[in-house]
Amino acid sequence: MSADPANPRRYRAGVGIMLLDRRNQVFVGRRIDTPGDAWQMPQGGIDPGEAPRAAAARELAEEIGTDKAEILAESRGWLSYDVPPEIAARVWGGDYRGQRQKWFALRFTGRDSDIDLDTGSPEFAAWKWVEAEELPRLIVPFKRALYRAVLAEFREVLERPA
Repeated sequence: MSADPANPRRYRAGVGIMLLDRRNQVFVGRRIDTPGDAWQMPQGGIDPGEAPRAAAARELAEEIGTDKAEILAESRGWLSYDVPPEIAARVWGGDYRGQRQKWFALRFTGRDSDIDLDTGSPEFAAWKWVEAEELPRLIVPFKRALYRAVLAEFREVLERPA
């Protein structure tokens, strides 16, 4: 992806994961590095040469300590969001204005005890299962539109019996 000449900062390629339990509740984690009570779904960058599906599996294992899940759906396109400039400067050295993500809905096939946030580089301090409709209220404000788009993208999956 090339940078826009009017704005040299571009979007970082990544994946997002809507992990569903057997009741169609969604996994969210409270980030270690974010003050307040903001919760988010697992997400992360795509490594050079890595396919989005492989990145989703890797990110799931890195962030929640398990890969016990099966893919139910993939977003039709890429969804993006901008981060506030002060955050972009801190986390990406100002190289990116936000993220452009391929999203996946996955069914968790393990047990709650399989989830282990104490990974090599923990990102979450706590986790819980929530109703999908709660997601926009739980996330930081600059990602609310993204989360509404993810909910719309996976509406059919969420309405299906588990």
